[in-house]
Amino acid sequence: MAKHSSLWMTKVLSHNLCTVLKVPHDPVALEEHFRDDDEGPVSNQGYMPYLNKFILEKVQDNFDKIEFNRMCWTLCVKKNLTKNPLFITEEDAFKIWVIFNFLSEDKYPLIIVPEEIEYLLKKLTEAMGVSWQQEQFENYKINFDDSKDGLSVWELIELVGNGQFSKGMDRQTVSMAINEVFNELILDVLKQGYMIKKGHRRKNWTERWFVLKPNIISYYVSEDLKDKKGDILLDENCCVESLPDKDGKKCLFLIKCFDKTFEISASDKKKKQEWIQAIHSTIHLLKLGSPPPHKEARQRRKELRKKLLAEQEELERQMKELQVANENKQQELEAVRKKLEEAASRAAEEEKKRLQTQVELQARFSTELEREKLIRQQMEEQVAQKSSELEQYLQRVRELEDMYLKLQEALEDERQARQDEETVRKLQARLLEEESAKRAELEKWHLEQQQAIQTTEAEKQELENQRVIKEQALQEALGQLQQLELERKQALEQYEGVKKKLEMAAKTTKSWKDKVAHHEGLIRLIEPGSKNPHLITNWGPAAFTQAELEEREKSWKEKKTTE
Repeated sequence: MAKHSSLWMTKVLSHNLCTVLKVPHDPVALEEHFRDDDEGPVSNQGYMPYLNKFILEKVQDNFDKIEFNRMCWTLCVKKNLTKNPLFITEEDAFKIWVIFNFLSEDKYPLIIVPEEIEYLLKKLTEAMGVSWQQEQFENYKINFDDSKDGLSVWELIELVGNGQFSKGMDRQTVSMAINEVFNELILDVLKQGYMIKKGHRRKNWTERWFVLKPNIISYYVSEDLKDKKGDILLDENCCVESLPDKDGKKCLFLIKCFDKTFEISASDKKKKQEWIQAIHSTIHLLKLGSPPPHKEARQRRKELRKKLLAEQEELERQMKELQVANENKQQELEAVRKKLEEAASRAAEEEKKRLQTQVELQARFSTELEREKLIRQQMEEQVAQKSSELEQYLQRVRELEDMYLKLQEALEDERQARQDEETVRKLQARLLEEESAKRAELEKWHLEQQQAIQTTEAEKQELENQRVIKEQALQEALGQLQQLELERKQALEQYEGVKKKLEMAAKTTKSWKDKVAHHEGLIRLIEPGSKNPHLITNWGPAAFTQAELEEREKSWKEKKTTE
């Protein structure tokens, strides 16, 4: 009997589910499913496998979700709804129940977390037109049961129904706020209100109740939504424009769709701007393919909670690792403490040994101290001796610096003597050049004289006269040659004077060099470099080189050929 009664209730439930979900009902499949089950739907071949296989797998997205929620509400409300008197109606409780299903976490058993409770209470408070009391909610969170992650649906209904967050509000205001939040979150109502619409056929203006949803604007005779007059289908190609006042109508705007346009008049400029902005935002979301704002915000909040939960789990994991590491450290510290105790006992024994040896070491240290004092005294004497030697060394360095300055002066004198020698050599070279020119001229005249003697006898007298003239010229040239010889001797005398100066400078340099060598070679004497070999003439060392002499012979030959 119990089996048949349970089976009959299962058939009724299945038939109602199929009717609401718009799935074809197959009673034969239900009979076949439970035919060999002696214990009925509660066995391992119970109702859930049948529900998943023959009903839920066939569900399409064309059923009325509100009716489905209402059916589920009917099945569970009597058993679970609190018996305490509530400040809201059963219809309002049903809407809270549907909102709970929308905001709850995606895991069983269903709960609504404190963040979503705060979101719902804020929405209700805003809909009632009062300010949100954050401090009151924080106090509520403090008294919240830490063992629970959130509230069940029945606890949420009791929280809203007991009027804790709606004090001072009447039941009608609370009911209207619940209905407004229900329309927004469940029915996807983005905006609603009365406006005047221009007809397409009669061109008359009629007041309608407009309801804006993510892809449609529906308009009704009144706000009870019983008499629907039409729809405005929205897509990404629609647009909304503001119109100037006309025909006695103000606050006009136009909605352009693919095949129709709709002229609408709002009650005031503020309402007009709100409706234009809401419709424009809806069309923009359709272009982007985005869900309604409240659904997108819900998804972001869930993702944020998941992220925070993952971070919290990671933090807990790290805390556990730190705790394990801390325990390991404690064990290590305990081992170290034991080692320190052992080391302390060993140190005490060593301290005893140290005290025993301290007396012996003290006597040894006294002996070492006396010896150290003696060594220190000897070291002080050595330091005094070294200081005296250092003073003598510094005095010697100062003398050597003075000698170095004097040596530089002697070298400067030697350099000046060499410059004078070079001047005399240049003068000798000029005199020799003039002497060579005169000799060349005399040789030329002598050659011409011999040629003249060899010509003819007739010309002898004339040549004799010329010879006399040339003899006179030769005498004059000899006089000039003697003068040049005298000048050469004077130059040699000057050269001898310069040479003596050089010898004296060399002797001075040699004496300084000996002094430097005598002072242990602290500085190195700067000596003049070696000279290149010079030619030797009949009058002594030449003031020119072999290359200069060849150049001068070449120039003499060129002059001779030109004459």
